[in-house]
Amino acid sequence: MKMELPEIPAEERTPLVESLLAIIRIQQDRIQQLEETVRQLHDEIARLKGQKPRPDIKPSRLETGQPKPAAPEGSKRPGSAKRPKNAELHIAKEQRLDLEPPPEGALFRGYEPYVVQELIIQPENTRYLRARYDLPGGGSVLAPFPAGILPVEGGHFGANLISYILDQYHQAQVTQPLLLEQLWEFGIDISAGQVNRILTENKEHFHQEKGEVLEAGLRSSSYIGADDTGARHQGKNGYCTAIGNERFAYFESTDSKNRVNFLQVLQGSLRAYAYVIDDVAVAYWERQKLAVAVIQLLTQGSPAFVGEPAWRARLTELGIEDERHRRIATEGALLGGLVARGVAPHLGVLSDAAPQFIVFVHAGCWIHAERSLAKLVPHDEQYRAEIESMRSQIWELYQDLKAYRAQPDTARRPVLEARFDAFIEQRPHYPSIAGVLKEMRDRKADLLRVLERPEIPLHNNAMESDIREYVKRRKISGGTRSAAGRRCRDTFASLKKTCRKLGVRFWEYLQDRVRGLGQIPRLPDLIRQKRAQTTAPTGQAAPA
Repeated sequence: MKMELPEIPAEERTPLVESLLAIIRIQQDRIQQLEETVRQLHDEIARLKGQKPRPDIKPSRLETGQPKPAAPEGSKRPGSAKRPKNAELHIAKEQRLDLEPPPEGALFRGYEPYVVQELIIQPENTRYLRARYDLPGGGSVLAPFPAGILPVEGGHFGANLISYILDQYHQAQVTQPLLLEQLWEFGIDISAGQVNRILTENKEHFHQEKGEVLEAGLRSSSYIGADDTGARHQGKNGYCTAIGNERFAYFESTDSKNRVNFLQVLQGSLRAYAYVIDDVAVAYWERQKLAVAVIQLLTQGSPAFVGEPAWRARLTELGIEDERHRRIATEGALLGGLVARGVAPHLGVLSDAAPQFIVFVHAGCWIHAERSLAKLVPHDEQYRAEIESMRSQIWELYQDLKAYRAQPDTARRPVLEARFDAFIEQRPHYPSIAGVLKEMRDRKADLLRVLERPEIPLHNNAMESDIREYVKRRKISGGTRSAAGRRCRDTFASLKKTCRKLGVRFWEYLQDRVRGLGQIPRLPDLIRQKRAQTTAPTGQAAPA
């Protein structure tokens, strides 16, 4: 609905008239939001009927940059240059093809190579006849299997088949029923229960490496990104928290997504949480305005506790029963435990400003900040023009911050801060725009974190991309039913993403780990090596 307000001369705009106009604009915004909700419901009905819904809102322009100039006439498009396509191929065998007999009088000039890539999938069943010997002192001994034939967990399925099942399920995202049918088509004699056991049982060595990935990633990083998404388990809604950066990825599914849960996820999946009362914990309690009397109680006695039951018993022993006091005390002790385990107190945490992620030195995502303006639905041309003007200003400031991040210059910091202040101090005509500016004003330190920590990106797109594959898995397979299945889903998602970031082929990684060969270095070691090879700047800052 479009409603044009009458023009009111400036001399007639009394405070009462201005207040009434503001109320009308708020009501128009609300009506527009309700109309948008109705349109969304119509789209859902159309989708259910097999009809086409209306197009989605265009994505943010912050990362699109200026339009690229047209390529000169006759030039090739970017990325179309020829490359040696077979340079990195491993040639398993070479076969010479000759003319038999060659034409009479023909002169042989050599061979021309022609590479054919092929994939051979066929069952290969081997019966091993193992020699058994009776020992003089009693008992007997069997001849061992050749190295790498059986998986480390044993069984009657070979290491290559185990690796294939894990790869198809976790990388190709083939569901268990389809995977079972596929194996049957290949001639593999296997049951649904056996496939499920291969996917969920005897995976402790993978879980352990996942935990080491988190530890190495946190200790060798100056910042991490964080995001979360829904993850159903046993028919109930839950959440999956994703953390990582350009060197590692870590996923953990839990039943909640508050700050205590996030700090527990950072401590690892072993659930042996460390609660430490030190200067870091006390500083956090003071920032959260925890009662002085409660802080004094907490600082008496033992400074460290291992495990959630021991910590809860300690709070009860001290008589701390208030829910808010227990929550803040737990957050501070977990934070102290992380620092005691080697996590830097100035670790940067980049997120979409969800409250649970605002710990350590928090940095805000500009894409999410600009998205609040993009989601506004204008009800007249003036409103639309003002939104576009604000978005253009954000886009221009964002590009300058990107340039600063590429080449930091402390002399430019005051200029960029002044531009940000001038932007958020504008007084738009529409309350909804003013609300967005207020949110950015409240998050100024987080959005300008790049000025003191240029190694932290300006947006959290990388973590959103990491967690997108998890979302696809949820859409394909729904939720998990067993604790082992939930844990394996998180573990292999973490290892697969980490392999990709470290340049390790996930298929080769599975082959190596399932066979127990150890030829591919452990991922935590590769993370530390990559960190040692990186010369990214590391800023110092006090915890925010």
